[in-house]
Amino acid sequence: MRFHHLDLNLLVALDTILTERNVTHAAQKLNISQSAASGLLSRLRDYFDDELLVQSGRQMLPTPLAVSLQEPLKRVLLDIKTNIVGDKHFDPLESNRHFKIMASDYVTTVFLSPLFNHVHRLAPNMTFDIIPNNNQYNEAIARGDIDFLIQPNLYMKNDHPKALLFEDSYSCVVWRDNSIVGDTLSNEEYLNLGHVVINLGEMRAPSFEEDFAKKYGQDRRIEVSTSDFNTLPHLVVGTNRITVMQTRLAHIHAKTLPIKIIDTPEPIPSLREYMQWNRILDSDPAHQWLRSLCKKILSIESPT
Repeated sequence: MRFHHLDLNLLVALDTILTERNVTHAAQKLNISQSAASGLLSRLRDYFDDELLVQSGRQMLPTPLAVSLQEPLKRVLLDIKTNIVGDKHFDPLESNRHFKIMASDYVTTVFLSPLFNHVHRLAPNMTFDIIPNNNQYNEAIARGDIDFLIQPNLYMKNDHPKALLFEDSYSCVVWRDNSIVGDTLSNEEYLNLGHVVINLGEMRAPSFEEDFAKKYGQDRRIEVSTSDFNTLPHLVVGTNRITVMQTRLAHIHAKTLPIKIIDTPEPIPSLREYMQWNRILDSDPAHQWLRSLCKKILSIESPT
């Protein structure tokens, strides 16, 4: 089928080629030969009168036109897949739907793990891909690269629907045999301890880190930094170090680690985790079912 002299079958090929930036890999994804994929790229270059991909050393880089086409192309294909050719009948017992969810290891432990336990019983053929948070999260939602983004509302744009999943507080965590810290903690004791902190690189810093700097006007003595929330309690065991972490996650690790959970010396604003999805998926039956299941789970049990 042609639209304005463009073979619409080429749109899927264009999306795959621009995503992979490698003709061989694109051919594998499209389940065609490399020569066939090269032929499709040649036809696309003729239509757009643009190279689309150019060789730069060992890699292929998109031209400015190709970059400008990527996001609208993904939106169009997602819209077609969801609202035109998508199956409007949804039976969770028969569904083999695959969902991509961008979330931190914290969210995976306290929320996704119990969610997947329910899904395993209700929709046994449904599969999931958990993608670590990165600094391209807003673009990933807009392009339809992921089905859900889960993170604090502070970092989300308002371009797409979102809903509050759950709230959590922050607590201090120390080794159970820490000789310095008792059952309570003063500001002075807190500042004098060595700290284990989260470092999320280019992406962002937790809001409580910013609040701390504003409140105390000084840096803590950071002895260890890590990019995984689940490693925080492990890194205080056997030391006099302290970490501030999500209370739900701390209680999960307290079941297996010799740690003690105590209140922070000063109140820290609660953490509010939101779920966001592309507006095109709003009426997708499988998507609606999973969003509804999230709400049901949260109404009957805390995500711990």
